[in-house]
Amino acid sequence: MKLVRYGQPGKEKPGLIDAAGKLRDLSGVVSDIGPDQLSDKVLAKLAKLKTDKLPLVKGKPRMGCPVANVRKFIAIGLNYADHAAESNLPVPKEPIVFMKATSCIQGPNDDVMLPKGSVKSDWEVELGIVIGKQASYVSQKEALDYVAGYCTVNDVSEREYQIERGGTWDKGKGCDTFGPIGPWMVTKDEIPNVQNLTMFLDVNGQRMQTGTTKTMIFGVTKLVSYVSQFMTLEPGDIITTGTPPGVGMGIKKDGQPAPVYLKKGDVMRLGIEGLGEQTQKVVAFKRKA
Repeated sequence: MKLVRYGQPGKEKPGLIDAAGKLRDLSGVVSDIGPDQLSDKVLAKLAKLKTDKLPLVKGKPRMGCPVANVRKFIAIGLNYADHAAESNLPVPKEPIVFMKATSCIQGPNDDVMLPKGSVKSDWEVELGIVIGKQASYVSQKEALDYVAGYCTVNDVSEREYQIERGGTWDKGKGCDTFGPIGPWMVTKDEIPNVQNLTMFLDVNGQRMQTGTTKTMIFGVTKLVSYVSQFMTLEPGDIITTGTPPGVGMGIKKDGQPAPVYLKKGDVMRLGIEGLGEQTQKVVAFKRKA
């Protein structure tokens, strides 16, 4: 299933995308798509629905983050061998774990806002893992039992804040609007091999990232098992799993560093095979009302 949440921010309704690609309303069946709806029992119930009997949603409403009430937005750094190479950094011996603030989460096509004074904001297409049930000290063998599904994530990053401002990566990763997720969460049964998905990201129509989850250093089962050793994973938690090469920070010209960063008016388009596409326009900083 492709599960979605659609509507204006804070007023999203649950829905699904049927086999014909049409949006169907699920609000008569479940109250939302969140922690309480990600269990095997509820997902099995939804899978049995006759989708052609569900109300069609007219028009093209805004898509929100497909998972409501995300408690933890966990991220993995330098998890693609080819990205580590372009960053001139050694391949990690263990997963690098950091956090993205849940306040950065937004819909897949909402504008991305540059932080005040930002000069090094960057893009990162990533595979997101959605946790379906509580996981603590789980083995790799059983790790997928705790996964509800997968989604596309843009791990937008301010590199100056991340690298040059002292301390952890978190401060460059959790800025408002830096976590577009969606357009949908695809249940794991629809993805037979999550370690063989192509992915891409364009900026202003130019292909910047082309990759595949084949080159992940630590795969999905390793990451779920590993992170569960350090914190209890809860239903609705999202782990975003690293990016392939082609980020702005890593661009070279004639063999020399020539980084390119996001500016007002830029448009990012990104996607992962089977998990849908996102498009975001980059806008200038505007203080929240």
